[in-house]
Amino acid sequence: MILKKKVIGLIIFLLVSQTYVSQAQLYRISLLTCDPGDELYMAFGHSAIRVLDNIKGTDYVFNYGTFNFNTPNFYGKFAGGRLDYMLSVSTYADFVATYTREQRSIREQVLDLSLEQEKYMVEFLYVNYLPERRYYRYDFFFDNCATRIRDAMDMVLGDKLVWNDEGPDKSEKTFRNLIDEYVLNMPWADLGIDLALGAVIDRDATAQEEQFLPDYMEKAFARASIVGDGPTRPMVKESHVILDFPKQNAAMPSLNPYWLFWLVAVVFTVITYVGFKRKRLFIGFDVALFSILGILGIVIFLLWFATEHSATQWNWNILWAFPGHVILAFALLRKKLKPWVRHYLLAALILADAAVVFWILGFQSFHPSLIPILLVVILRTNYLYYNVDKYKAISA
Repeated sequence: MILKKKVIGLIIFLLVSQTYVSQAQLYRISLLTCDPGDELYMAFGHSAIRVLDNIKGTDYVFNYGTFNFNTPNFYGKFAGGRLDYMLSVSTYADFVATYTREQRSIREQVLDLSLEQEKYMVEFLYVNYLPERRYYRYDFFFDNCATRIRDAMDMVLGDKLVWNDEGPDKSEKTFRNLIDEYVLNMPWADLGIDLALGAVIDRDATAQEEQFLPDYMEKAFARASIVGDGPTRPMVKESHVILDFPKQNAAMPSLNPYWLFWLVAVVFTVITYVGFKRKRLFIGFDVALFSILGILGIVIFLLWFATEHSATQWNWNILWAFPGHVILAFALLRKKLKPWVRHYLLAALILADAAVVFWILGFQSFHPSLIPILLVVILRTNYLYYNVDKYKAISA
């Protein structure tokens, strides 16, 4: 009888133990951080959530960074800031295979969540994968593949999540500084970004706002703690390298805006000097210059006022690349100039000078390669303003 009770007790103990182990290891939830790639759309890295179900044997990756190229009017919606991204789900094997082909490293941080928190996170992900909930309006800085995961953690853990961000080593970086870290060796892309994005990104990003970049979110997860449901513990209990490819230090391309724009400045300086000596304007150069600047100004204007992009507002590049310069270019082609042309040239000179002042005072950071272009605009508007009436007749 005693032996029978011991056997029954042992069986009960084993069953309870097995149930506890199964519950404790029901899910394995981790953050996947992927290194940047060679193309611009890969330049900032990527984040995803891995959910390994130990009971069902499934291993899925939840990815907020996907979009459909077959979306009607895809490029128009992308340019207008009206393109919806979506949460997609793939197998872990397929996810790793994709990054293996792209030669991009993947690191994994396993999260130390309680059973209830794991269940909440999995339920949250599956509910958000429903067809009516999986789509969201993408915003590069404030609503992307990384920030969606950060916000999910805030929702699941609530006040039990402590990010531990305010350390003595917290750096003060603007959103533009953060982007520059990733496109430093992609000067044309860097120039395009600085031309398109306005002064709204020239403020310091908070520690949580920095998490729009996957690398920064990975570091934030490593610092974070979970409190209030037992002993305080790090949110990340294990870290692993899944794929490890050597980082290639991309060289600055030989054809870049830095030396090319200085070459343009030298050319305009020479023609201005020669024109002054010969009493000529060489107006064809100005027609080309102001046509290009005017078209660029129209693009900046449309990005500011005709799109839903939050980061393209208050773009003071419009001071020197002004849409009205297109009209000036056509006016300079006429044999007889209208009286307003000299007034416009003075206004364009003042606007270009204002752009320099805005840059110096920190209202907006312009791309460094634009220094010679600003000098050219100031030089030519000043030269034309004082000489267009005198030299126009012999320069046509």
